Amino acid sequence: MESVRTKWMAMAASIWIQCTNGASYTFGIYSALLKSTQLYDQSTLDTVSVFKDIGANAGVFSGLLYTYATSNSRRGRGGGGAGGPWVVLAVGAIQCFAGYFLIWASVTGLIRKPPVPLMCLFMFLAAQSQTFFNTANVVSAVENFADYGGTAVGIMKGFLGLSGAILIQLYETVCAGDPASFILLLAVTPTLLSLLVMPLVRIYETSTADDKKHLNGLSAVSLIIAAYLMIVIILKNTIGLSHLANVVTLVCLLILLALPLLIARRAHRDRMEKTVLPDKSPLISSPKATTSVNQSSEGDRQIEAGLSENLNLLQAMKKLSFWLLFIAMICGMGSGLSTINNIRQIGESLRYSSVEINSLVSLWSIWNFLGRFGAGYASDALLHKRGWPRPLLMAATLGTMTIGHLVIASGFQGNLYVGSVIVGVCYGSQWSLMPTITSELFGVRHMGTIFNTISVASPIGSYIFSVRLIGYIYDKTASGEGNTCYGPRCFRLSFVIMASVAFFGFLVAIVLLFRTKTLYRQILLKRLHRR
Repeated sequence: MESVRTKWMAMAASIWIQCTNGASYTFGIYSALLKSTQLYDQSTLDTVSVFKDIGANAGVFSGLLYTYATSNSRRGRGGGGAGGPWVVLAVGAIQCFAGYFLIWASVTGLIRKPPVPLMCLFMFLAAQSQTFFNTANVVSAVENFADYGGTAVGIMKGFLGLSGAILIQLYETVCAGDPASFILLLAVTPTLLSLLVMPLVRIYETSTADDKKHLNGLSAVSLIIAAYLMIVIILKNTIGLSHLANVVTLVCLLILLALPLLIARRAHRDRMEKTVLPDKSPLISSPKATTSVNQSSEGDRQIEAGLSENLNLLQAMKKLSFWLLFIAMICGMGSGLSTINNIRQIGESLRYSSVEINSLVSLWSIWNFLGRFGAGYASDALLHKRGWPRPLLMAATLGTMTIGHLVIASGFQGNLYVGSVIVGVCYGSQWSLMPTITSELFGVRHMGTIFNTISVASPIGSYIFSVRLIGYIYDKTASGEGNTCYGPRCFRLSFVIMASVAFFGFLVAIVLLFRTKTLYRQILLKRLHRR
């Protein structure tokens, strides 16, 4: 049993949960069915989708539950930290099943067509399970890999981004393209998987020299899976695949998803070998070396005193940096989420085929992953090697997102492919940068509550841009049968406005960068001191 009680097995289990945790990113698969069966217009559909976004991002309760349960667990188990993640994951599993099952029952006629507020509640309940899964996995990863928090968060958030494409592979193979069956699959699959592996997700708070080596291994696995999914999506879009081929590709995907287990076993084996072998390090036999270590620890404590204050939510909200981060996320997350929420309608207005639109939804998951993983990994590398603060990368991605929105607004042939790549990567970047920056600005103890509070910026922005902007302008422009609109004019003005908003977010991130330069200099000194 000792081989499964390691932080690497906790990481592998968290990865598997994250792989099915992104059901909110597949809204485009069943949004048309929801619209037709419930007789919604575009504004009403966007309103329902906003409650999905609120549920998927308003994770304050999951953060509070994590802090409370983990604190109690540490006191009761002498620092084991097993109870916190377990409790949070269990609550998420219950919400996931309840919410998506009720949506499935609604669209299939198993229950009477619910009023719009009740459907919004179903959607909120289903999507909020994501915050419980995400909080447990992300915060425990940061605590287990404190020195490489950016990489750990990037891996967690990256697999969450990939989960949309993974779930769509299940949709096309298991559900045979039936959106109603897919909703039922969303109710069952994440629930069962999380219940099976959640006992493995624990907090160990240990650090070894091999952490970077094995995290690089997990990073390589995530890139391989992303490349595999991209190839499969492109093949389906260009030549099409038979049902048997879909089954084979799904089996291959499941085999690739088992690779984190091999890395976890290798990490455990390496640790055991170092424990068994006699340590010939001069640190053991040399009094001078021992003195050096003591001095290093003392110096590390002095630097630590100037860093993480471990602020609670109310204390953090009194800081200007909190609100700068919040506003930047409204601009970046809100406009990016509005893009994926409306990508099917944008594609239909530009006469894209159903296969092309489904491919865009799937490929969004790949770009989302690349942003999440890439920003986390790159921000660690740039901080450690060059001393560049993470808000610098946040500003760069928000500036690039401005270009992506303008590409979508342009309406040229193939613009949605190019624009979705740019916006998807930049949107994903915010999701790995923001939690890591939060832990560095306000400490790890209440990180779950604080970063989930900042995440509320995403649904706020989504509501403003999806309902009040995109939905409103679309409905005013639409003149065709069934309240439809065709041509670049349908979404042009909306995306020009969102480009301006993203640029404003870039300016806010620049202000945050200058405010945190001293903090990141101290963080770098701490890392150098440890070496």
